[in-house]
Amino acid sequence: MYIFLLALLTGACSKGSTSIPATDMTKTHTYYVAVSGSDVADGAIGTPLRSINTALGKAIPGDSVIVRAGNYYEKVVFPHSGRLEKLITLKAYSGEKAVIDGTGLSVSGKESLVSISNASYVVLEGFDICNLKSSTAWGNVNGVTADAGSGNIIIRKNKIYNIEHNVLPSEGRSGHGIEILGNTNDVMKNILVEDNEIHDTKTGYSENLTINGYVDGFTIRRNKIYNTENIGIDAAGGYAANSNPAYNYARNGVISDNELYNIDMTRGPVGSTTGHGAIGIYVDGARNITVERNIIHEADRGIGIVSENNAYPTSNCIVRNNFVYNCWRTGIYLGGYLGYTSGGTRNCYVVNNTLFYNNKGLGAFDEIEGEIRLTELCFDNVIKNNIVYARPVDVFVHKYTNSGSGNVIDNNLFFTTGAPQWIWGSTRDSITDFNKWKTASAGDSNSTYGVDPLLMSITAPDLHIQSNSSAKNTGVIISSEVNGSTDIDGNARIVNNKINKGAHQVK
Repeated sequence: MYIFLLALLTGACSKGSTSIPATDMTKTHTYYVAVSGSDVADGAIGTPLRSINTALGKAIPGDSVIVRAGNYYEKVVFPHSGRLEKLITLKAYSGEKAVIDGTGLSVSGKESLVSISNASYVVLEGFDICNLKSSTAWGNVNGVTADAGSGNIIIRKNKIYNIEHNVLPSEGRSGHGIEILGNTNDVMKNILVEDNEIHDTKTGYSENLTINGYVDGFTIRRNKIYNTENIGIDAAGGYAANSNPAYNYARNGVISDNELYNIDMTRGPVGSTTGHGAIGIYVDGARNITVERNIIHEADRGIGIVSENNAYPTSNCIVRNNFVYNCWRTGIYLGGYLGYTSGGTRNCYVVNNTLFYNNKGLGAFDEIEGEIRLTELCFDNVIKNNIVYARPVDVFVHKYTNSGSGNVIDNNLFFTTGAPQWIWGSTRDSITDFNKWKTASAGDSNSTYGVDPLLMSITAPDLHIQSNSSAKNTGVIISSEVNGSTDIDGNARIVNNKINKGAHQVK
């Protein structure tokens, strides 16, 4: 683990972290915690402590707190920072189920079961974190939060569920499974969130895994998020996370190899009036974010590189090598909210994705949103090398307004067993002739329509392509930086200077 951490974690501890006990820092120690323990014990494996917080209070850089099986009804707080090569690790005992359980705990304002605040070089690994619920208006119920300039954090292999704010929409429903919040002038760097499961949450207007504010450098990978009420993963900017406008957006992150499904706003009371408004992976007002090799299905929408804020366009992002299928509305979404914001989407790439059978239901205006959706203020974006396999009644690409410019759409493969349909511009006229679409959009001159890409299966969807697919070796290489080094399976993306369309580089 430490070889990896040396590569990942760089820099010094964050300023202002809580002082640690005066102990010889050249030694390391392991403290054990068990439900049968005592907080006056020494924390050895045979004489464990009772409270996780008591053990963390004793831990100095390099120390570990190992928690045995059982339910621990406490709100856990990291009081100290570790340092490079000497992390403070809080971990469940291998092979045992240690549960940080919110059952019966009060929630007043913003509460979390695990808090990492102004504490850096720490690890949280292997716990069930669950059952924190509130029916108090304007609360904020969270599984794990990290904020106040914390950095060099690993949140790994946890299961987070039953985090619920059970109030009416008008009473400020809010909560998160995991929230990374850059809310100070100290930047949060080197954040790694991997191999977690977040499921069966009720987060209202909030999200399940959020990176917001002054966070510069993060990796969100190999997480599974399912059976949730609102947005799955969100990298955000332009909200009230940070009072300094220059700091108030997430930047320079990777969201990769995650699986998200049943991300459905209609699971809660917010969606009873708004419908299927959630998004699996959402980049909203953030910059320089790569979204790659994710699998998203049975969500309200798949991937959004969108801005809800006037001063924070989503910009310089790459969405590549993803599978998106069976979503209620659009597969991939760019632009600002119609008639609402002026941020929009700028200088982004949507390349080598495979979209299949999205748009199971109509959008907010009783329209088919389209497999690929462009709303307001899209500037200088590139949409290439995608396989777009539409339902028999569907829209391949839907551009809603005449705003924006400089967008390039080309080298895509469009297929449907029904009638083709594209929509371009504010007249919302349906275009069913491919050549007329090329003229209207001034694009797709090198794209193909009507040739089956030969996906491995369309009944139980498997979006890999067969070896004789027309998508094989027919994509265009933009650059390794844009197209990526690996396909959906982690295999080489560019082989013999050739690239496939879609997310899979078949041999």
